[in-house]
Amino acid sequence: MEKSSKIFVAGHKGMVGSAIVRALEAKGYTNIIKRSSKELDLRRQDEVERFFAEEKPDYVFLAAAKVGGIIANDRHPADFMYDNMMIEMNVIKASYDNKVKKLLFLGSSCIYPRMAPQPMPESCLLTSSLEQTNEAYALAKISGLKYCEYLNRQYGTDYISVMPTNLYGPNDNYHPEHSHVLPALIRRFHEAKQNGLNEVVCWGSGTPKREFLYADDLADACLYLMENYSAEQLGNETVNLGSGKELTIKELTETVAKVVGFEGEIKWDTTRPDGTPRKLLDVSKLKSLGWSYKTELEDGVRLAYEDFCNNAMRAER
Repeated sequence: MEKSSKIFVAGHKGMVGSAIVRALEAKGYTNIIKRSSKELDLRRQDEVERFFAEEKPDYVFLAAAKVGGIIANDRHPADFMYDNMMIEMNVIKASYDNKVKKLLFLGSSCIYPRMAPQPMPESCLLTSSLEQTNEAYALAKISGLKYCEYLNRQYGTDYISVMPTNLYGPNDNYHPEHSHVLPALIRRFHEAKQNGLNEVVCWGSGTPKREFLYADDLADACLYLMENYSAEQLGNETVNLGSGKELTIKELTETVAKVVGFEGEIKWDTTRPDGTPRKLLDVSKLKSLGWSYKTELEDGVRLAYEDFCNNAMRAER
């Protein structure tokens, strides 16, 4: 990409999209196109087609998505499937129609089977059944990456699909019901500390293992791949983006409590679901391409908590 190339970041207000914008600006890219969902509804084909025909972006980062935690995915599967399918298909098709040079599609590690081998290689996709609590979201993301793969195969496009692990960082969603586990814990422990509570109850058993990647590290990896590699070089297969490290939810909870400064007791409600037992990505392909993560978990949680205190809480007041 040239520094003056016209680059569309779809979903620039979200955690991932805003991190990609920061990474692009830090590297001197000056022609970044951004549209809010109020300005451009990516679920509407006519709006997307009109936007691409007028703007003619050279490169696209497709970070826009409807996202949420276990509760949101389980309660609203139809919404998660429809919104994500429409966003992906509209943006990818319009990119093809308007001769976008390269597109990067962001999926999710939930695309892999519930009982996938650990760590999960890219090749385990579609080898067995998905985790039921987020099946609709996973199916939508699988469709997006497969559409990119089919366009590459049929028309010779250069569309890269990347599958990030669990993400966290500035501009995350801290909603008490609709957020993912790490931001939900930040909010829960912060409010417990503020209210002088002696205990916090967390969902499940605390035994499932998870991997986390700081959002700015993810953005750096996405930019690295867009600048250096093509779908053909990658074998037209998705690329896992993660740290390659895992810890239990219990260990994560203790880390967040430490950073926030909550000193009370942590209890576990085992009547609540755990979700997938283990989700560790095999990042050997990413490492072989010359990239690895930089931000350790506790440092990243500290940065995320600062963002929560400075921005998320202020926005609610």
